[in-house]
Amino acid sequence: MSHPDSGSEPSDSDSRRTAAKPTNEAELPLPPAIPNLIVEVGRSEDEAPSLPAKVKTLLIGRPRDLSDKRIFQHVSLIAFLAWVGLGADGLSSSCYGPSEAFHHLAHTATGSHTYLAIFLSLSTIITVFVISACYSHIIEEFPSGGGGYLVASKLLGRPAGVLSGSALLVDYVLTVTVSIAAAGDALFGLLPQEWQAWKIWVEGAGIVLLIVLNLRGVKESVTFLLPIFLIFLATHAILIAGAFFMHVSAAGEVTRQIVSSVQTSVARPDIGWLGLFSVFIYAYSMGAGTYTGIEAVSNSMPVMREPRVATAKRTMLYMALSLAFTAGGLMVVYLLHDIQAVEGKTMNQVLTEAFVHESKLDSLGLGPTFLWVTIISEGALLFVAAQAGFIDGPRVLANMSLDSYFPHWFGNLSERLATHHGILLMGVAALAALAYTGGSIGALVTMYSINVFLTFSLSMIGMLLHYWQVRRSNRLWKRRVVLFGVGTLLCISILTVTVYEKFLLGGWVTVGVTGAIVAVCFATRAYYDRINRKIRSLNAALTELPTRAEDLNTNEPDPEHPTAVVLVGGYSGLGIHTMMNALRFPTNYYKNLVFVSVGVADSGNFKGEEAMEELRSHTEQSLAKYVDLANRFGFPSTSFMALGTDPVEELEHLCVQVVKRFPKSTIFAGQLIFSRETIIQHLFHNQTAFSLQRRLHWDGVPMVILPTRVR
Repeated sequence: MSHPDSGSEPSDSDSRRTAAKPTNEAELPLPPAIPNLIVEVGRSEDEAPSLPAKVKTLLIGRPRDLSDKRIFQHVSLIAFLAWVGLGADGLSSSCYGPSEAFHHLAHTATGSHTYLAIFLSLSTIITVFVISACYSHIIEEFPSGGGGYLVASKLLGRPAGVLSGSALLVDYVLTVTVSIAAAGDALFGLLPQEWQAWKIWVEGAGIVLLIVLNLRGVKESVTFLLPIFLIFLATHAILIAGAFFMHVSAAGEVTRQIVSSVQTSVARPDIGWLGLFSVFIYAYSMGAGTYTGIEAVSNSMPVMREPRVATAKRTMLYMALSLAFTAGGLMVVYLLHDIQAVEGKTMNQVLTEAFVHESKLDSLGLGPTFLWVTIISEGALLFVAAQAGFIDGPRVLANMSLDSYFPHWFGNLSERLATHHGILLMGVAALAALAYTGGSIGALVTMYSINVFLTFSLSMIGMLLHYWQVRRSNRLWKRRVVLFGVGTLLCISILTVTVYEKFLLGGWVTVGVTGAIVAVCFATRAYYDRINRKIRSLNAALTELPTRAEDLNTNEPDPEHPTAVVLVGGYSGLGIHTMMNALRFPTNYYKNLVFVSVGVADSGNFKGEEAMEELRSHTEQSLAKYVDLANRFGFPSTSFMALGTDPVEELEHLCVQVVKRFPKSTIFAGQLIFSRETIIQHLFHNQTAFSLQRRLHWDGVPMVILPTRVR
């Protein structure tokens, strides 16, 4: 719920997540006539849009209508589309994760140990299904959104939640950057060398394009990328299955070679069982990028089509199957075809060339076509994978802002019902990371993998403790404890090895940036807590003002009388403070009181049609309380309301309509002012009143901003 009278939106996290029912409803009984005095004003299209508005509509589309009952079908995803939008992040990691692990088997201090690839493939498949199963249960426990931030906050406490959320923000920025940079490497590898100078500029343009797509809305961005996703699946299914069956007859010989190689390595005094296990664990950890993106579904529950839990679990299954087949299958066919690294080519390109040659596609004239389509689809899918960063990153940021760890306006939605501030921040940060690293995949992946498994580990630990605590009420607790115990062991092991191996190679940058974000989060929360304590004292002083029964006036306001139009949010001391100041400006001049409010749909309450009805009801009841209070002070009163995503635009429209009905009106809005104005106030508090005043002056509507002083 927005508070246009306050300029700060100083409510606690619970009340910001949903349009909660007013807590003071029982203290202020409403006369029977009050509900009929609430007028909801619709939007008219009298004025032609300006040129900037036309350009904005062209780029990001027309605004969504919150009164449209089908709105949640337009912005929600069925399991298949969710798999496209969110699963691309995990599936695209097969373009670099398996090859990274295989490379570290082939190049060790004790020689090549690629025969371990078969065990590495099985371990990768098991890890994918274990982590996916864990997150399916997290979805069940957190059906409104169970990403790492919310899970850790609820199950391990606020500090762990902030650490997990901060790690996720860095992770999703790097998701965008790594995916775009890898796509650039793949696509420019097919082009002449002299074109390389343009690579980083094209990658930057790709990030800008994704920003625009996501500002248009989630579903539009996903459906645009659907053909790319399907082509990748088709070409890589043919590649992996074809490459496997071409050598399936040699499976017996390969098995004998693997057994012989293991026995030989174990017998060597410089290796042994311990050395061989160390080589395997190192390669397994270096392929940690394979598992990135699995958490994306639990972070994006608000975009799932109802029934959300079933849709999300089906999406998780699609993701697990596709990732396990692709990542595990690639490692096996690398081994079967004895693929070696080639300078300037990816392992997948070398594999594709070998497959084309051995399958005789060259003789049919299809070889070059299949090679180009396969490699281009890899680059395109990596571009699609960056989408996950723009879907989930802004949602994590919005959830943290609703808990006052970031400025509250990061929870706002645009006219297209996208978290536009978060999308822009993620895009700018991704561009900065691209510029800092020069698009180097090695540097980006080093920075990327640490935070992924930090978040995984915190979520696994939290759920492990949760099922232990509910063991007496949950008959499946033993299975869940075992599952999350295994998940915890896997994630912590990978995290430990990754930090140890990569800290001095660039991992320190990730650790430092994440730590800085954590510090900013706690400083932001401390600031909002100080302001909220002051506002709570104002609420306590003003929400129970004494009135006299003989002053009650339930008459209709007379449009010919001077009218004070007070802009309010939820029923609170801030709104009452603004009303009392308006009546003293000047004293005994105004004969009517009109209250105006906008129910603002943000990322905290935009969770379905029922939530929108709760928001409407909450706004109506808050206005009814203001009307009732004005009546008990002897003033004829009424109210006007609207629902929307932009409070300034909606309030401007409402105020113009109110002034037409009550020509002798003055608009009053409250605004927090501080004894020392700094950039902090402008960053942490909205400037709704000032923005609205500028607009209304151009409309010829008088508006006065009344201060609420905060020391």
